[in-house]
Amino acid sequence: MTYQFDFSALLPYWREFAEGVWLTLQLSAVSTVFGFIGGALCAIARTDGAPWLKRLVGAYVEAIRNTPLLVQIFLIYFGIAVLGIRVDANLAAVIALVVNVVAYTCEIMRAGIESVHKAQIEAAECLGLSRAQTYWHVVLRPAIERVYPALVSQYVLLMLASSITSQISAEELTAVANRIQSDTFRAFETYIVVGLLYLALSFVVRWAFWGFGMLVFTRRRKLGTAL
Repeated sequence: MTYQFDFSALLPYWREFAEGVWLTLQLSAVSTVFGFIGGALCAIARTDGAPWLKRLVGAYVEAIRNTPLLVQIFLIYFGIAVLGIRVDANLAAVIALVVNVVAYTCEIMRAGIESVHKAQIEAAECLGLSRAQTYWHVVLRPAIERVYPALVSQYVLLMLASSITSQISAEELTAVANRIQSDTFRAFETYIVVGLLYLALSFVVRWAFWGFGMLVFTRRRKLGTAL
């Protein structure tokens, strides 16, 4: 049995592919921003918080990192509905992705924070820096710079993991592909195109983070190693 490839059947759907790519980027961007903020706060709480707060954040991190993302998506999407709150599938997808990536960001940021020597913090306190100034200039900025490559890898994986949100009908790239292949009966060609699009998106996202790193981190800009 021979299979005849026919990618021309997908040409009329280029607009749907473009819309799926755009929504994938939107989901990834929003989840990355809120995931980083939440993860950084959790990392601070886990390294310098009250004992009860450390235990609470630790339990959250372990629960999220040891359960499948798909299960978390279902719990959030259908759980909110059980409570009588109707939310859009795209909003539920963002919430689930943020909840998931906060846990991973927390552990990455915690490693960066713990890499800062205590003598540097003591020196900042001797210079009269406030607690907020010490955390930002002496702890957080160096920590972010040290773990930046790991953060970038995590957020690229987040972009790829957004494909799972198609299971709750979020209209990102994979959901669009599922609909197109059911219309054209060209599953092989459809998913080859989708795979290439995800590959291109990975390079685009990584390039964007590289540019951001070169802009923000002076030392890395001098060395030419933003990632």
